[in-house]
Amino acid sequence: AWGGGILVVALCSVYARRLGYMDSETVTRLVIGLNGLMIAWQGNRLPKAFVPNACAQKARRVAGWSLVLSGLVYAGLFAFAPIPVAVAGGVSAVAAGILVTVGYCLSLRHRAKAG
Repeated sequence: AWGGGILVVALCSVYARRLGYMDSETVTRLVIGLNGLMIAWQGNRLPKAFVPNACAQKARRVAGWSLVLSGLVYAGLFAFAPIPVAVAGGVSAVAAGILVTVGYCLSLRHRAKAG
C-alpha cells in the first residue's frame, strides 16, 4: 500500500510540475520525504508484532524506536533542509537507526551467551 501510495504521489507531483504548479525540488522533497515517513511507520509497527521471546520483544522495541526516530529525522530533513544537507543527514540518521538496532541485538546475544 505504501509503495502504491508513493507511486501515485510521485506521478501526480510530476504531472503538477509539468503544469507549472510545483518545481522539481518540491517534487523530490515530497517523494523522498514520504520514504522517511514510511520508515517511521514501519518502525512504529515493528514492536507491536507478536514475539514470544522476551529478548526478541526487547530487540523489536529498540528497533521500532530507532526506526521511528530516524525515519522522522529523514522526512524532516527532506522537508526543510537544503537537499545536500538532507541527503547527508537523512542517510546518516537511517544508518544510525540501523546501527543502534544491530548493536542492541548483538549486545542481547552477548548477554544471553554470558548468562
